[in-house]
Amino acid sequence: MLGFRADLLKTMVAAGHQVYAFATDYDEQSRAAVQALGVTPVCYKLSRFSLNPLADLKTCWQLYKLFKQYQINLTFCYFAKPVIYGSLAAWLARVPLRVAKIEGLGRAFTVPAAGLTVKAKIVRRLQVALYQLSLPTTHCVFLLNQDDKTDLIDHYRIKLNQLCVLKGIGVELNKFPVIPVSATPVRFIFVGRLLNEKGIRYYLAAAEQLKKRYPEVEFVVLGQPDAGADALSSAELDYYVRQNIVCYPGKVSNVVPFLAQSSVFVLPSYYREGVPRSTQEAMAIGRAIITTDAPGCRETVEQGRNGILVPVHDQAALEQAMLYFIQQPQQICIMGQQSRLLAEQHFDVHKTNARIMKLLQLQ
Repeated sequence: MLGFRADLLKTMVAAGHQVYAFATDYDEQSRAAVQALGVTPVCYKLSRFSLNPLADLKTCWQLYKLFKQYQINLTFCYFAKPVIYGSLAAWLARVPLRVAKIEGLGRAFTVPAAGLTVKAKIVRRLQVALYQLSLPTTHCVFLLNQDDKTDLIDHYRIKLNQLCVLKGIGVELNKFPVIPVSATPVRFIFVGRLLNEKGIRYYLAAAEQLKKRYPEVEFVVLGQPDAGADALSSAELDYYVRQNIVCYPGKVSNVVPFLAQSSVFVLPSYYREGVPRSTQEAMAIGRAIITTDAPGCRETVEQGRNGILVPVHDQAALEQAMLYFIQQPQQICIMGQQSRLLAEQHFDVHKTNARIMKLLQLQ
């Protein structure tokens, strides 16, 4: 709510609207921070990963009552479960304008190297069925990339009233100013959740191999260990730190100083991203990008202009892309400058929010 939505919330408040921010995990500090934006925080209960239909129906009923209580006349729901159950609740509550925003197709559409399990296929089909039920009740659906339209809306023939592809949620460019890059030493950086699907193990394996040949090259990891089954464990991460393969500063509240000290941003993700926010931030600062030729990720790179796209699950290709910048460090600055230009063109949060406000007729 604060990291990704604050600019949009402030834009809505500045336009004279009364805004309510529904979230499941408010504490005293975050509630105060939302109120400082001029927004009213509202707490509700939602189980992110539960497949229990009764729990999800309770969430839908709870949201229905809250929409009625606060006399909501526009709902703007994002992420999978809030889109599904929030949209249905808004339809039942007869909210006059109902909007959904799908920021990537998520874990249900993420294909690991070993392929989808039977359980994963069932979960995907269930999620698609719920989208088929809920999305037609909305007046407008926002997606972040064209691949999601092809793989969800077109493939499953979901009928919508209106569809808009935004190409990223954008970043506040003033908060991520251009910072001159240093290529001595070449320093790669990974920023993201330490999950398999974000490509952390591919990054670490590539770092280990390249470090043997180029001990002066540095590799940085930013992100918190996750409790999930497919997450990198603290013990695994400690191994790479002890071997002096990577630098891990721990939990940080501000990525800008670390991006400023980096040369090339690397995200070998195979997760069904919308458009990764971390990559947009690195582009804004002016960093060359290495990422996968996958939905969402490919939106951030024009091949050979501001970075390199590599196939998913291809560690050898990832190493080659990193090796390119080690052997041709002059390209780090050249491509970094192009990243900033692309960020200004496509990922300026103020332009994105102005477009959203216009489409929602809130200006």
